[in-house]
Order: sequence, then C-alpha cells, then structure tokens
Amino acid sequence: MKHLVVSVAGLGWSELETRGEQTMAGIRFSPARSVFPAVTCVAQATLRTGLPPSEHGMIANGIWNRALRKPAFWEQSCGIVAGKRVWEDARAAGNTVGIFFFQQSLGETADVLVSPAHIHKHGGGSVLYRYTVPPEADRKLSRANGAFPLWRYWGPLAGPGAGDACLADFLSAAGFYDPDIAFLYLPTLDYEAQRFGPNGRRQDAAFARLRDQLRRLAEFAEKEGADMTVVGEYGISAATLPPAFPNATLRRRGLMAVREIGGRAYPDFHRSRAFAMCDHEIAHVYVRDPDDVQFVRDALAETGDYEEPLVRADGGEWAHPSAGELLLVAKKGSWCAYPWWKDRREAPDYATHIDIHNKPGFDPCELFFDRILTLHPRTCQDCSRVRGTHGRACQVAIGSTSSALRSAPDSFLAAARALPATLMRQPDCR
Repeated sequence: MKHLVVSVAGLGWSELETRGEQTMAGIRFSPARSVFPAVTCVAQATLRTGLPPSEHGMIANGIWNRALRKPAFWEQSCGIVAGKRVWEDARAAGNTVGIFFFQQSLGETADVLVSPAHIHKHGGGSVLYRYTVPPEADRKLSRANGAFPLWRYWGPLAGPGAGDACLADFLSAAGFYDPDIAFLYLPTLDYEAQRFGPNGRRQDAAFARLRDQLRRLAEFAEKEGADMTVVGEYGISAATLPPAFPNATLRRRGLMAVREIGGRAYPDFHRSRAFAMCDHEIAHVYVRDPDDVQFVRDALAETGDYEEPLVRADGGEWAHPSAGELLLVAKKGSWCAYPWWKDRREAPDYATHIDIHNKPGFDPCELFFDRILTLHPRTCQDCSRVRGTHGRACQVAIGSTSSALRSAPDSFLAAARALPATLMRQPDCR
C-alpha cells in the first residue's frame, strides 16, 4: 500500500484541543475549516472529488428528487456525486484503489470496495450482508470476521465498536487484495457524542477507542511503507437548546400539506408549497413557487429559531441546483428536527422505527429506545434526549505523514484538492 486516507466522523479540532493532544498515532494534527454543511455525505463527497457541494451536488445526507417530489436519505449510488475522483489519475497510472465504508460508494471505479448492504426481507427483518468488489470478498470477510454487525453501525445499540468492525474488515481486505491507495471511514466518535454530548466519560472512552484504532492503522501503514492521512469530517457540538421544528411551522402556516390516514399525518409532497429536509443543524427548504420564497423565509425567520435563512439564489458553497431554495441553520446549541406534528398520536408509523431510507429527514432519535416498554422495541420520539449535533461550519482536525499534506491545509476542501497529486507520489521515506 502507498497511501491510506482515513475519514473520521466527529473528529473536530475541539476533540484534540480539549484533551491537550495535537498528535495521535505519530501524526501531528492541525485545525482546518470544515465543509458546509458539515455532515458525513457532504464531507465524503468533497474528499473524493476535491469539489465543494455547489459542484459535486451532495448537499446533505439526503437528496430531494424534484421530479418525484420525494426526499431520500443515505442513498448509496456513486452516481449522485458529480465530479472526477481524486484517485482517477493515480489509478490510470496503474495504482489499485480500495474504498471501505464510504457513503455513496456503490458503483465507484475501485478495485476493492466494502460497504454494509443488508437485504430487506419481504416479511420483515433483514439479512446482514456486505456489498463488495470483487463479489467473493464478502465470503472471505465473513469467514474472517463474521457478518457485518449492522446493529453497531446505527440505531440504539450503535457505539464506538462500529469503528472496530470497519477496521477489522479493512485490515482483512487489505491482506487479501493489497490496494495501493485506500479510503477508510471510521464512525467511532459519532454515536456517544450525539447521545450524550461531546464532553464526558462516554466520549472520552470513544476517543480512547479511536486513538487505539488509529495506532493500529499507523502500525499497518508503517509496515506497508505507506503514508497515512487522517481527516475529520465535522465536529460535534453540544445540543443545549430545544430543537427547531421547521416543518411544524410550515404546516401551521398552510405551506406543508399532510394526508390524514388512520389518525396519522403523512406528508403530502404533491400539495405542499414548502417542505424542510432536516439534517442535524441544517435544513434545506424546498419551495415550489419562486414567488413564495420570501414569504416562506419570513415565516421561518419569525420563529427566532434560526440564524438568518440563506437564499440559494445568493450563491455560496452549498448552492447547487439540487439544494433547497432556502437553507436554515439552527441557533447555536439547537438543531433541526423533521417532525411536522406535535401530538404523538399523529406521528406516522415509521416515526418509532429505524427507517433511515424512508424518513423524510435525519432522525437522531433512532439512537435511543423508547422509554415506553412494548412487546416490540421502538425508537424514541423525544428529541430532548439528543445532546450532540453538527452541520454548521466548524474546525476539524487534519493530519498526515505525507510531506505534501503535512503543511497543514487551512480547510478540508484544500486537503481534498491536494490529494490527486499526493496519491501520485511515492510514499515519503520514514
């Protein structure tokens, strides 16, 4: 292997600064400006293309299909990320490329690929499975590490051990296929920080787990004679205020329509004049009629729950045609929750389930079991339990053993733009 790029969820500069650490695994880190919105899919698309979201088009963890009038979160096709990949020149020069656990990676021009891809059974439940290139890699990884533990990757049972599972599959696959260039995602810091906040013993334990994972990766890279670059995707800040509910505001003002079925309120996107696709601290607001944009903006601004709503027509690094006509950023300490209802009896049936692909907004409440005991465990609807959030621009941590990246790029985007030339270089002698 020549170069290993590790993308770490939740590795904000504050994680190192508050602990007085600037070095981990022999790598010296520096602060850098994040992408915006600072969420996983946006960051990973930027890392793979060296482009801002206004150009690669991944403007959140979800997308809004204007033709279908339908939002969709965590879609995995690489086709929804535009732009030349940072590894293409190196691969054309004869280097092999591996991609491990990146979002929107299915279909990438890679020689080795591993991604969780469970199979939904018609009668309910799912089969734990990996999508792999080559296809037989799943059989090899299953023999080496067992089925991929999807319950650790998201949901009430998820935790820092998800990073261990990703690391185990990476090390095994690297042993089988030995890619020259590898991209690896570690979600180790993400879950406890969202549940309990970025400070405290639980996050200290998650950070210790990450430190150990990076140490093992550094030892692997040194054995291989490879360079290693580590980038933080975003930093998680404390959720100290109640969340904002933009869709509840839009519904109250007659802008978001619902269908009442069996006493439950389901969204009617075909009749809605506006809808907010919520994603942590930010929300894209899609407004059907251009003449309504100012009215919608005023209605949301009047709540006092947000910073000044941004207008896509004014431009900015997020202003891709797929973005909303407006972008909301919740007040510091708050975040944007997707529900359009206040009465739990109105909640759609999926509100109490882990349903990341069908919910029309990101739902961190899926990290908690409902406190109300039922025969079949449910996830909670109590947004006040969420204690950590992200999405606004912030400072992330970036470090590398490569001399080409050791000069501390001032932004995540600058680091991504430096990768094509860096991946073409021979590893630095150490």
